Amino acid sequence: LGAQFILDHEQQLPGLVIRDPTTGALKRIVDPDLNLSEAIVEGIDYEAIYILDSAISGGPDWGRLTFTINGTWLSRFVLQLSSDFKPINIAGQFVPGGFSFSGSLPRNRAYASAFYDGPADSWLAGFDIGATLHWTGQYSDDILLDRLTRKVREWITLDLIASYTFKLPPPAPVEVPGFAKDGGKNVKLDGKEKNVLPVSTAEYNPCGWRAWLNGTTITLGMQNVFDEDPPFVGGAFANNYDESIADVKGRFWYVQLKKRF
Repeated sequence: LGAQFILDHEQQLPGLVIRDPTTGALKRIVDPDLNLSEAIVEGIDYEAIYILDSAISGGPDWGRLTFTINGTWLSRFVLQLSSDFKPINIAGQFVPGGFSFSGSLPRNRAYASAFYDGPADSWLAGFDIGATLHWTGQYSDDILLDRLTRKVREWITLDLIASYTFKLPPPAPVEVPGFAKDGGKNVKLDGKEKNVLPVSTAEYNPCGWRAWLNGTTITLGMQNVFDEDPPFVGGAFANNYDESIADVKGRFWYVQLKKRF
């Protein structure tokens, strides 16, 4: 529950706050692990995806655009810590440390993205570029901190990513005299030949730089493009921001190389 929470609700949680019987001074706070008698969570998760593929229209193929929006609306999050305790709705609030969980419970969170894939059967077929916008709505700061209602501002960040996957066509087979793949079908033997090796039908994977480049993906990305700082949360312990939904990395770019064998 947390020491501060127990102290603020001393009357509803008897036996957890130990005081000096003479002076009434605080001596000890017992912070046990309690099973919540009731927790009611209601909300809506939603997602919409729209794909615009130029190839299905019968016109020139210039690629495919994919638009996505995904989010959550939290209607209520009601906790009842014990049968004698009044249920409280913590939806849209910051939950201080000490509970079985902690962090922010904003009523609205969502992200929207747009991605472009190059047209098939062209050198752009392996090209992929996109942007994702993350949005966390406002919520109330820890009301137990100062008994005042303070709003934590929304947090919006933008991520960009671009990648290219090399999809090289297989090399054209080159027939070697006497070692053609279908040579066994064209050579007739009458059974009188001696020490005649059968025609080779072996196939070998291509080697060299093409083999290493094929199936390789190069990715360049950037998170939090505008270097947005996380919103200030007064009730957060020590760092003054909510680690459950934000971070202090700021603008961050990266390069990734992946090879598929």
